[in-house]
Amino acid sequence: MWYPIAVMLASGNDDMKDRLLSIFDTLLNTFGRREWWPGDTPLEIMVGAVLTQNTSWKNVEKAIASLKEGGVMSLPALHEISHAELARLIRSSGFYNIKAGRLKNLVNVIYDEYNGNISHLKSYDAVYIRRRLLAVDGIGKETADSIVLYALEKPVFVIDAYTKRFAGNHGLLSDPGGYDELQSFFIEHLPLDTYLFNEYHALIVCLCQQYCRKVPQCRGCPLESDLSG
Repeated sequence: MWYPIAVMLASGNDDMKDRLLSIFDTLLNTFGRREWWPGDTPLEIMVGAVLTQNTSWKNVEKAIASLKEGGVMSLPALHEISHAELARLIRSSGFYNIKAGRLKNLVNVIYDEYNGNISHLKSYDAVYIRRRLLAVDGIGKETADSIVLYALEKPVFVIDAYTKRFAGNHGLLSDPGGYDELQSFFIEHLPLDTYLFNEYHALIVCLCQQYCRKVPQCRGCPLESDLSG
């Protein structure tokens, strides 16, 4: 079960909290600030969160560039553009017809329910925003949480394949379970802080791309001592 904001309070000083914060410090000292998620505006970050489903970021960058070149990286333009034209512009992201529909669904909600103003949506708390996003057809938990954290700057911990791999390889939980269970684990054992959640997830991605791979490359990993501790 996903914890509401009233319950998402950092636990007292405990061993797991200390371990997670030590891991964070090590990764930050090793890789530096990641400045994630890339995007010039909250809207661009939201669009990227939808387009990145089942594709590489390189393909998303091409699609976003195409939207900018087409002059449609704005809520009114995305609201007015036809499904077919939007699909054409985001073709490089793959599954473009499906993603065009999902983008239109998201944009239409913001445009129709929040006066076409992302700031109006941002004025609500993370629990409300997350619930509303999950009600949008085609928006799943990872996409919704990416929007809440990166675009709207609300504290929620994003879970993806990298996070699951990292948690499993380092034995953080005996049974990570599904998305909600792993998310609750990080939220329970870390201070409720937007910057921390943002940076931590980005550092985990960096770690998994370089060391914590499907076949782990533990030698030379900055967290090698965590495994032997």
